[in-house]
Amino acid sequence: MYPIASYETYHDGQIIFEEGSHGDWLYVIDSGAVELSKKVKGVVVVIEILHPDDVFGELAFIARIPRTAAARAVGETTVGIIDRAFLDNEYNKLSQYFQIIIKSLAMRLKRTTDTLTSITIDKRGS
Repeated sequence: MYPIASYETYHDGQIIFEEGSHGDWLYVIDSGAVELSKKVKGVVVVIEILHPDDVFGELAFIARIPRTAAARAVGETTVGIIDRAFLDNEYNKLSQYFQIIIKSLAMRLKRTTDTLTSITIDKRGS
């Protein structure tokens, strides 16, 4: 498993992080569930519900960009914060070229998510 720096417990509905906030930690769900959502044209769109052992927050770390979604606890939820030193060490072991490929994939995922959530809102409005 991942080296965990600390654990945090959130109550149902409590925000773990906001869309657009800065943070370069990754989280792994120990118990409970996490809802990832984006606000598009004033409407909150749920992207996914994550469960134990799922990891989230990776795009901000990999691409070094603000959080692309909000994360909210569903029920009583405990998450482990993956140790930043471990993340940096593992990422820096990759060649510069492979780091570029991974960052490119992360940015493509961000653009795809943005596009799909926007389409979802457009269809609701039709």
